[in-house]
Amino acid sequence: MQYFRSFNRQRAAMVAELRSLGIRHEGVLDAIGRVERHLFLDQALHLRAYRNEALPIGNGQTISQPLTVALQTALLDPRPGDRMLEIGLGSGYQAAVLCEMGVEVYSIEYHERLWQLAHQRLSTLGYVLTSRVGDGSTGWPEFAPFDGVVVTAGATETPKMLMSQLILPSVKKQGGRLVVPIGDRTAQKMMRCLRKGLHEYQWEEGGAFRFVPFING
Repeated sequence: MQYFRSFNRQRAAMVAELRSLGIRHEGVLDAIGRVERHLFLDQALHLRAYRNEALPIGNGQTISQPLTVALQTALLDPRPGDRMLEIGLGSGYQAAVLCEMGVEVYSIEYHERLWQLAHQRLSTLGYVLTSRVGDGSTGWPEFAPFDGVVVTAGATETPKMLMSQLILPSVKKQGGRLVVPIGDRTAQKMMRCLRKGLHEYQWEEGGAFRFVPFING
């Protein structure tokens, strides 16, 4: 028997919880309210999909907790038409949220199996993006510069290659934004880097988080 269940109430409750936890970016909240998180998880985890927790997706990786996705996306501050690079496609959930916000998404996933599953899932759900398997630490120079880069794994140092692929500020647009958790294997701090000029960057520090480590090829 085929399995169907609506989680509309649970998803609305999750969005309300995110708002109560301090997420104020209405565009982010609206996008998260439209993406069916349970479809990015194994069926056995569907009943936990709308709790504020990270959950396993295989290959030792996790889908980030909704608060983390909301915070990283809010720090990126996506605008329709922005070109953004995601390091760590994972389940595809973060990419779907960005697509819902009208972003042109590029994504790199280290694990081929996860990439295959996410690619098929996103295609089935009607999300269009450009993605590949590979080492995300070097970014994607062929498609740079980007309005935003989001790293969904913990980095141990500032990712200079990714910083260099942020768009320069202009009269019409602000400089690119890089959102990345930086720290050791036990905990990281969410950091945002704003490109201010050719060799000028401004760093802002956020709260403490724990991510799976950044994998270099």
